[in-house]
Amino acid sequence: MGGRLLIAAGQAAGGTQDLPYGVRELISAAEEVLVLAPTLPSRFEWLASATDSAREQADERLHAVLGHVSELGTDAHGEVGADDPLLALEDAVAEFAPNHILIGLRSDERAGWQEHGLLDKVLERFTVPVTVFQLHSE
Repeated sequence: MGGRLLIAAGQAAGGTQDLPYGVRELISAAEEVLVLAPTLPSRFEWLASATDSAREQADERLHAVLGHVSELGTDAHGEVGADDPLLALEDAVAEFAPNHILIGLRSDERAGWQEHGLLDKVLERFTVPVTVFQLHSE
């Protein structure tokens, strides 16, 4: 595949062994990778403008995913994105111009209010191929 891969990480895997084979191959084949970790505050945190904890969690998730990408032999850079995942993706796509978007979703038990209907909106808005996978809670 090659090209530019944008990874939107709603959850980090425990390790590269927890990633599906096709996802590992997609990352390994990329020439350039940008990892995006949206903030994903809870509804209460968002309403109260108390998103510091969510930002810290996003930063930890970003560093974990960057480590996984590096372990797969691919260089990457990353950023913590906006608390609206769609806005974060729009900003990253505009800046990075990926050939492919890889979205790692939180498990259904951990999914937040921002993720409802997100995939439909992503598929409507972006014209590049999108691969989606879900990580299961430990």
